[in-house]
Amino acid sequence: MKRKSAIADALRMQKSAARQGFDWGRPGPLWDKLQEEIGELREVARDPVRGQEELGDLLFMVVNLARHYGLDPERALRGGNRKFMRRYGYILKHAKHLPPLGHPRRLAQMEKLWQKAKRRGL
Repeated sequence: MKRKSAIADALRMQKSAARQGFDWGRPGPLWDKLQEEIGELREVARDPVRGQEELGDLLFMVVNLARHYGLDPERALRGGNRKFMRRYGYILKHAKHLPPLGHPRRLAQMEKLWQKAKRRGL
């Protein structure tokens, strides 16, 4: 039996809560809540237990925001993964021209390649 994704579980719970009236009336206040969750994660991210919990809260809020805008978070994440691989693949194609690992300019050069891939629509 295939297990549903955590994103699908979050959507199911949020829809159930919304049917009972436990929901934001409009998406506007969700942006403030999202910022709050980002701040909470930032404060505890280095703590493995609290950081994990706050990351979960942040991801749950992102799914909730997507639901309010009629966006499919699972599809969006799959698309984001594909986009990352296209752009990162472009970087890897040019890796032989990069400074060696550990060199202070390596990341800056990789970012330049990333931006070039982005401009090319990858």
